[in-house]
Parts: sequence; structure tokens; C-alpha cells
Amino acid sequence: MYTSNTASKMVGFFFILAAVSAIVGLLLYDPILNSPSYFVDGSAHDNQVVWGAIMELVLVCSAIGTSITMFPLLRKYNESLALGHVCFRFLEAVIILIGIISVLSLLSLSRAYTSGIVTDTSSLEATGVLLKAIHEWTFMLGPNFMLGINTMLYSYIFYKSGLVPKFIPILGMTGASLVFIAALLEMFGVISQISVWGVMLALPVAANEMILAVWLIIKGFNTTAFRVNNNKQISAGKMI
Repeated sequence: MYTSNTASKMVGFFFILAAVSAIVGLLLYDPILNSPSYFVDGSAHDNQVVWGAIMELVLVCSAIGTSITMFPLLRKYNESLALGHVCFRFLEAVIILIGIISVLSLLSLSRAYTSGIVTDTSSLEATGVLLKAIHEWTFMLGPNFMLGINTMLYSYIFYKSGLVPKFIPILGMTGASLVFIAALLEMFGVISQISVWGVMLALPVAANEMILAVWLIIKGFNTTAFRVNNNKQISAGKMI
């Protein structure tokens, strides 16, 4: 009982921390990613950009934290899907990490430009466009594409196991499908990630994570589901 209650609170905390750090990190990146004169503004706000990278590193650790904390619980119901969730969550974290490296590399170029080390503006602009494109693709593939897969995996286990009320995993599977569709539409250039449609398709999965986080912190996992599963395992052991 103590283990499940502790795990539920940790999972809820990691989900909230991931959401907050992702939003704060994106806002702190504004001078280097969204400014027309980003080579000048990036260096002028270099500490802000570095803090943005730190926030995204917190996001990476939080995303991995959710998968590691949930794995011992999810594997009791479906070990293969639980392991898949861990793998796809790690892939999501790796993709986000690549995006962080691209932004910090862009910051290094900005510092080199303002200090006069780099004078070839044409090659500088080409490199800047490339690094920004890498961040845009990682932003699309990590928090959208991979997020849709791993959310579907844990939501399905929650739905089948009864660890949380049914409406939460139903919202999770719906949100996972929509954010996965959004990623595909963005990859083919049908919609932009930062657009009305992009936000609307991403809202359900974001709502699912926050509802799930609050539920786990306040209520925790359904202990009846644990008892039922343990009884099934004991019965299976006796049959063997």
C-alpha cells in the first residue's frame, strides 16, 4: 500500500513538473528562436536561453521519471506494453535532448557573431536556419509523435487494469490519437504546430496528463485493482 501511494504521488509530481518546465523553457527560448535578429538577441539574453535549456533538461528528467516510476506497477498487468512505454518515453526524452543541443549550438553561434569571431554572415545564416529546423523537428517528433505513442500505451493499461477511473484513460487514448494525428499533419505541412489546429489537437493529451497527475496525487491508484491482480497471480501460481 505504501509503495503504490508513494509511486502515485511521484508520477503525479513528475507529470506536473514536466508540463511546467516545458512551458517555461519554451518561453525562455523566445529571443533565440522567435526574434528576427536572433543572432544579436540570443547573445544579449544568453542567460535566459541557458535557463530555458535547463528547464528542458528538467523536462527530460521528469519524462524519464514518469516511465521509471510507473513501470513496476504497469508490468503487473502487461509487461510488454509497460516496457514499450519505457522505451518510447526514453526516445521522447532523447529527441528533446537533441533539440536542447541545437538551441545551445545556436546560442554559441550568436555569441561568436556578437564577439566578432564569425564574420561570414551567409554561412552563419545557413547554419542558424539548420539549427532552428532541427529544433522544430525535435519539437514535433518528441512532444507530439512519441508522446502520442507512450500515452496510448500507459492509458490502455490503465483502462484494462482499473488502476484509475475509466474516464481518465479514455481521455488519454483519445488525446494520444489526436496528438499523433497532429504530428503526422505537421510532418506533411498540412498544419503548423504553433497554430489553432495544432493547439486544439494537443489540448486533450495535455488535459489528460494534468487530470491524471492531480488524481494520482490526491487519490492515488485504485488499491482494489492491486488486490484483484495479486489474487489472480496467487491463483495462477497454485494452478501451476
